Order: sequence, then structure tokens, then C-alpha cells
Amino acid sequence: MTAVSLLASACAVAPGMRMSSPAALPVTSSDAQATSASLPVSIEDIDITLIGQMKSQLAQARSAQLLDLVSAPAVYTLGKGDVLQITVWDHPELAAAQVPSGQTATRAFDPVPGFMIDEDGNLQFPYAGSLHVEGLKPAEVQRELTARLTNAFIKPQVTVRVASFRAKQVFVDGQVHAPGALPLNDIPMTLYDAINRAGGFGDAADQSRLILVRDGRSYPISLTDMFDTGANPAKVSLRDGDLLRVPARDENGVYVMGEVNKPMTAIPLRNGRLTLSEAISQAGSLNSNTADASDVYVIRNSLGPRPQVYHLAARSPVSMLLANQFELNPRDIVYVDGSDLVRFSRVLSLLLPAVNAALTGAIVTK
Repeated sequence: MTAVSLLASACAVAPGMRMSSPAALPVTSSDAQATSASLPVSIEDIDITLIGQMKSQLAQARSAQLLDLVSAPAVYTLGKGDVLQITVWDHPELAAAQVPSGQTATRAFDPVPGFMIDEDGNLQFPYAGSLHVEGLKPAEVQRELTARLTNAFIKPQVTVRVASFRAKQVFVDGQVHAPGALPLNDIPMTLYDAINRAGGFGDAADQSRLILVRDGRSYPISLTDMFDTGANPAKVSLRDGDLLRVPARDENGVYVMGEVNKPMTAIPLRNGRLTLSEAISQAGSLNSNTADASDVYVIRNSLGPRPQVYHLAARSPVSMLLANQFELNPRDIVYVDGSDLVRFSRVLSLLLPAVNAALTGAIVTK
């Protein structure tokens, strides 16, 4: 093999080769097959129109998801494990049937003195027998008990209140100071209440990508967007069995690679957002010696069936205004291509050993 052939073969596999420029892509319908064969994905230029479309689509999607979660809070109904404090006035002897008053509730799930609803949803009370109270309101239990005690007492006066709420709860997990189960009571628990009762956000919490799991479905929630649009988190009421997860910001990082001073995983800010300019800034900015500022790419959904590639020519300061408005998604890839001189230098670094080897072999054969 001659040195010239080695040079040609090495050029074909040289690293750092530039991605096809959007300007070079065929735009006519007759060239669609050629485009598909030369490039598996399309490349869109980042401009003010594209940014406006993305923001509009994101706002519509999040608004629709929020409507599914905003509803009137439900009235608390009794459930298994709840403990009731039942008082029949002028008949203190009936209190002897309750959970022993000497028992101390040292843990949140220990029952307090009172009448506990059993695993079948029934309540046992003297002279009233067994009542199925699961799903009823305390006022409804009070009326039923009064009606039954009329057979044993003259005009009984009955008071029913919940002494311990133990049947229903929500779960808060992730970047909060006190994750765990939170009991629901007769005061509806809102999204904001749940976060506060869990100790508030941790330092690494991503407030723009909360996840609420309800009835087997996940709902993404962005507190940042809610505050920006004037939506009140207190209008999102939690239900029994809900799971609220607060992810960490480093779970939603963006990979910055190529000709930057410090390739890294860029972490979203405290509000959960990260723009293209902020990601490049975290990576130490573009390498002035090797980077081609006209070839900055954002690769999105790289593992999905339809990856997307966005291109920004960042040569002018005006283009950085676009970079400051282009918001990145978790696990996006920001790639900064190298200049022509850098690519040629890397080609030579691969070629020179091959050329030297070819020349040495030619001399030995002679």
C-alpha cells in the first residue's frame, strides 16, 4: 500500500469531522431520499421563531396537565385505623370500652385513646353494636349512633370527633428534609402543604420537575412555571395514596462536550432551568483555540426513536441572546465542533505515523 493510499484511507475515518451544516441540507422534495441517506436526522437552526414555538408548546402541555390536578378538595371520610373520640353525655361509663387510656402513643402510628375502626371498617360501641363506618363522615356516624342509642337511653346526646387520623396518607420522597408518609386529616393537604410538612426542599432539589404519581399515572409539576404564570400550588390538593417525588438537580443534567474548556455534565440552576448559554458557561466557555463557534449543536432525545438536532452559529454576540433563551431538557447533549485547522491537525496526527511506516516499508523492500 502506498503512502498516498494510506493518506486517503485515514482521511475517511478522521475524528472530529464536522456535522452537516443546515445550509448544505437539500430542501427540495426531489432530494428527500438523498437527505435521508446522508443524514439520519434533520438539523434545525435555533432562531427566535423556534424558541417561541417551543415555549408555547411547553406552556400548553403543562397547562393541560395542571388542569387534571386542580380540583375541589374532597371532604374527609373515615377509614380503617382511624380512632374516634365518642362522648355520650351523662354516661361516662361508656368510655371504658375505648382503647385503654393508660396506653401512651409514642409513635405517629400508635393509636391514641378512643374507639378504633377495625380492619373491616367497623366500629364497636356499647349498646349500639357493630357499625360499618368506613367511608362515612363523622357527622354521619354521630347521627347513626344517636339513633341506635335511643333504644337504651332517653334522648342521648352524642359527640363524635376524630382523635387520630391514621387511615389515609400521602408519601413524599426525594430531595426534602424529612421524606416519608404524611397522614391526611380533615384539613385538605395541598401540594405546598406536603412540601412544608416534609421539611421543605433540600439544597439539591429540582423545583421545576416534581413528579406526582396518582392512580398509576405520573404528572410532572413545575413550581417554577406555576409561580411565573401566577398559578397557585395551593390549588393542587393531594389524595390518599399519592406519591410526590422531588428529584435532585444532578439527575437532570446536560452533557457538554467537544471544544469547550471543561467538558462536563452541566447542572440546572436552583429553579430547575438551564439555558444553552448557562451550560456552556458551566463548561468553561468555548475553547478559543480549537472551537468553531459557528457549529454549536444540541442533540435531544438521543436514545429515543426520533432524535432531534438543533444548530446555533454562535459567532456574533447577537446569537448568544438566542443561546440565553434556548432552554435545555434533561440529558440533552451540547456539542461544540472544532475548527478546520484543528481537524486538519488531528488528521495529520493520525496520518504521520502511517506515512512514516509506509516510507520505512518501501525503503526496506528496496
